[in-house]
This record gives sequence, C-alpha cells and structure tokens, in this order.
Amino acid sequence: MRLPTALRPAVLVLLGAALALATTGLSDATYVASSTNTATVRAAADWTPPAVVLADPGTPVQGTVTLAASASDAESGIASVAFQYLAPGASTWTTVCTSTAAPYSCAWSTRAGADGGYGLRARAVDGAGYTAVSDVVSTTVANNVLVVLGDPGDVVRGAVALKATVYNGGALPWLVSVQYTTSGGSSWKPLCSGLSAPFTCTWSTTAFANDSFDLRAVATAGVTTTTSAVVSDVLVDNAAPTVAMTDPGSPLSGTATFAATVSDAGSGVQQVVLQYAAAGGGYQGLCTLTTEPYTCRFATTSLPDGAYSFRAVATDVAGNTATSAALGNRIVDNTVSSVSVDDPGAFLSGTIGVTAQGNSTAGVVSVHLQYAATGTTTWTDLCADPAAPYTCTWDTTTVANGSYDLRALLLDSRGTTTVSAVVAGRRVDNSRLRAVDVQTGNGEGTVGRVDAGDTLTLTYSEVVAPGTVTSGWSGAALPVTLRLRDGNLVGGTNRTDTVDVLRNGAAVHLGSVNLREDYVKGRKTALFNATLTATTVTVDGVERTVVTLVVGTLASGNGLRTVTTPSTLAWTPATAALSASGGACAATPAYESGSADREF
Repeated sequence: MRLPTALRPAVLVLLGAALALATTGLSDATYVASSTNTATVRAAADWTPPAVVLADPGTPVQGTVTLAASASDAESGIASVAFQYLAPGASTWTTVCTSTAAPYSCAWSTRAGADGGYGLRARAVDGAGYTAVSDVVSTTVANNVLVVLGDPGDVVRGAVALKATVYNGGALPWLVSVQYTTSGGSSWKPLCSGLSAPFTCTWSTTAFANDSFDLRAVATAGVTTTTSAVVSDVLVDNAAPTVAMTDPGSPLSGTATFAATVSDAGSGVQQVVLQYAAAGGGYQGLCTLTTEPYTCRFATTSLPDGAYSFRAVATDVAGNTATSAALGNRIVDNTVSSVSVDDPGAFLSGTIGVTAQGNSTAGVVSVHLQYAATGTTTWTDLCADPAAPYTCTWDTTTVANGSYDLRALLLDSRGTTTVSAVVAGRRVDNSRLRAVDVQTGNGEGTVGRVDAGDTLTLTYSEVVAPGTVTSGWSGAALPVTLRLRDGNLVGGTNRTDTVDVLRNGAAVHLGSVNLREDYVKGRKTALFNATLTATTVTVDGVERTVVTLVVGTLASGNGLRTVTTPSTLAWTPATAALSASGGACAATPAYESGSADREF
C-alpha cells in the first residue's frame, strides 16, 4: 500500500512511537526531561486503499483490445485507474492509458509491440492518494504467426507432457520440433521432432542429468520457420532426498524431542514427516515439518506404553520421496517420572518465561528450572514450581551475554529426583544496539517480485556508526549489490530465499534477510545493482539508524519468481556493526512488524 505524501510524516511518527515502546528496555538513551506540549490529532477521512480487479481479455489477443477494470472505494472514491502491460522479456510496466471515470476501460493497440506473452494489470488511486494494484492477468499477443511452448513447470521429474501451440498458422501444414539445451546454453538439440497438430510429446526426463535446461519450440511450414520464446531454467530432478532419523533414545517418557536430518541436492526439501509405529502396527504421523530444523516435540503420554519404531519420510519439491531406516525397539514408559524443558528459542533477551513438562505416577512435588553457562556444571535455580504448568520467569539482564544451557529437575513424592535432558547453547544477548524492524516496499514493478525501484528498509534500536557497516561509509548514497539467493544455497529450503548486500564482492555488515518464500528458482543467484543510504531518525527522544536499500537493475543471474503468498521477513543482523559508542549489535533476529504481506 502506498501512503499519500501528506500523511507520511504523521504515519512515520506513529510507527516510530510503536518501535520505541517495543524496545524501551533495551535502549541506551538517557532520560533528560519530560514535555507537556499538546497537539491536536484528527482522524483521516480515508485510511484504506481502493479495490481493483482487471477483467481477463482472454488469450490470444490481436489488433485493438478493450481492457476493462472494476474499482471501488467507499470513503474517498476512485480518482483514476491506469492500465499497464509487461511486455515479453521486460522488467518494467508500461502504461497504456489512464481512465478517470467509470466504467474504467482502455483501448490497447497490441500491434504496437512484439508478439508473445504479456502481463496485464490495473492500478487504482483513490481520492486520498492510496494506491492498489490488481492481480496480474496473463495473455498472449498474436498478430502474426506465433509458436508458443507451454511451460512444463520450474521443476520436473519422470515423464513430462509438452505441448506447443501455433497461432495464425492458417491452413499450412505446420510441423513442430521441441528442442533443449543446458540452461543458458546455445547448442540446441532435438527433444521431439516432426510433431503435427496438436503438437504434443512426452519428455522422458530420466534419460537426462539432474540439471537445469532451457526449452523452445520451432515451427516449420515449407520455407517458413518461426521459433518460440525460450522456457528457461527447467530443473530436472529425479533424485530422492537423503534422510536419517535422529535417535530419540530409550526409554521415552513425557514430552520428547524427535528430529531428522535431511538434504536434497536438486529441487530442495518440500516436507518431512516424522512417523511412529507400535510393535506389529502401521506407521502414523508424529508431525509434518516444512522448514529446518526438522524437529518437533511430542507428548509420549498420548501413546500406550510399549515398544515403538520411528522413521522419517522426506519429499522434495519435484515429488521424489525417501524413507529413513527405522529406529526400532524404542520403549515408551510413562510409569516412571519424566521431565523436559520447552525450548525458549535460540536467542534470549529481556525477561522471558521458561517452561518445563513434568509427569510422575507417584505425584510431582516440584519442578526446579535451572541454567548454567555453556560448558560449565554450575547450575543456578530459576525457581521451583509445585504445580503445572511448571514455569519460571528469567530476567536475562541479570547474567552476562553469552551461551547458556537449561535443564529441569523433577522431585516426586517418593523423594526421587529426575533430571531432564539439557537444552543447550541458548544465546543470551542484551546488547543495546539491535535490529528492530525490517520492511520491503514495491516500486513500480510487479508485486511479489524483486524489481528495480523496490526498497528494503532496516531499522536499528540506536545510532549505528556507518563506517562499521562498510569501511569509509558516511551513510551517504553508496553503490552496492543486492544478492538474492535460493535458500538451498545457504543451508535452507526453497522457501527460505535470502538477500544480503555486497560491496566490491564482499558482504557488508548488515547481516541477511530471510524472505521466507520462494523468490528465485532452485540453486539460482541473482545480483542487482543497488543504492544504500543510512539516516538518523529521532523517536521519543531516542536517535535510531534507518538503513534503506533501493534496488536497481538486474546485473546478473536469472530464475526470478513472482510470489503470490504473504510472508513475514526475518532479519539476522551482523554483530560487526557497532553503535556510535562502540557497542556491538546483538545477533538476535528482528521480524517484520505488522501483518504478513507480499514482499517487494
């Protein structure tokens, strides 16, 4: 959503105040004085964007086509609706016309551009200046003879159906061949030849290496030949993932942790299902996991005591599956006391709750929750709780920053003490300089796709010395490179693509942002020219640094995707960035504020 220019300062103040409240306990600002100044705040007549839908003109289209849209805004009304197209191979949208009165329509002369696949959209602006963009409608412009190869998908396996279409071919006896080359190559080889209408064939991908390929169709009638646009970066993946179940131990009681290790060198891991089976019985699901780490907590008290087997089933994006070796004869026994600590998370700061699960047939007298610096055996009580839920409050500011282990001790009515497994290596970090928020903004490109004009904004809790982000930087506009990488290249999955910032080929000290969606095809990297700036804003008397990255043109790489589902960004800052007073930045991630939305 785009804010009217007149409202942006007020909204920034409100957002800033919210950030201040969220981070007051971690700021190093010193209170000086209070203010009794007053101001009048009036509600805007319109705080919501309009609604707009573009009608599908059908496909194929030729000549002059009428584009139509419906738009509405119950508060300030519709000021204008612009109709735009994205031409084949283009990265910027072109405005066909702007309509200012209903019914909103536009005459599009398709002969002014090249034949091929187009994206169409409508942009509505209401009376308050808010903008909304319709979903993109795809169509094919065919004013001349045109051959189009259908897209088989980003990832394929096994036998794949291919289909070409010849537009405006008339009565000529067209024959079509489908050709392939390795991704980015120029040596085209036949995949299917001599196809007559309806120009279909089957691609047996098992005869090909697990690699990325480009495809195209060539149509011939007599001495006339026409070639389709290239369908690029189709990944062949017929290899199953590698999966192993982590031994949960035996006997098992109470709430236990189950996990698997999974990797996939091709299309990436889609999901992992952890399963159990009682002796002589079939397998049933413990949990289904789609992101790393592939681990879950499960209450074994829901199972009858006895012997069980455990296994993991992994599926990759292509649909290949693999099943781990079973771990058999693991005993579930809840006749004995059991206790476990719920993982409070990898990064801890401020005051947190630490919780344990406990069970004893003899009756629980109390559960003690304890912590110790990692690598030591000096345990300190957080509290002793006599009743479930067994929870302690831990003010982590009372301990030094560093790595800590957690455990629980259960005392039952027989006087027996049961000690939990250790939750190890949880990082306490109460550094005053820390990441506060991360946001993206759409420029004039496609919503949900990284394009020129898009922005990435990183907000810190305090002022950052820009020279510690990258040497010699003052915060002024700096040419840099935005690197977008598929999550599989950085130890994640297809839905954990990341961005970071490079200067002269090396990463600057801003850390990385997990987009938590699939913005670039499998194992691809895209580099964009970009501009980096840093500004200081004052929120409730506290100065903070806001770093803004403006995306430029694509410098290298391919495989960009358009994401249609909302997500919440996660920014993991670099600890090498320092505050103005020399304090290191906390490594604690910051998550995008507000409701989940489509990025860029």
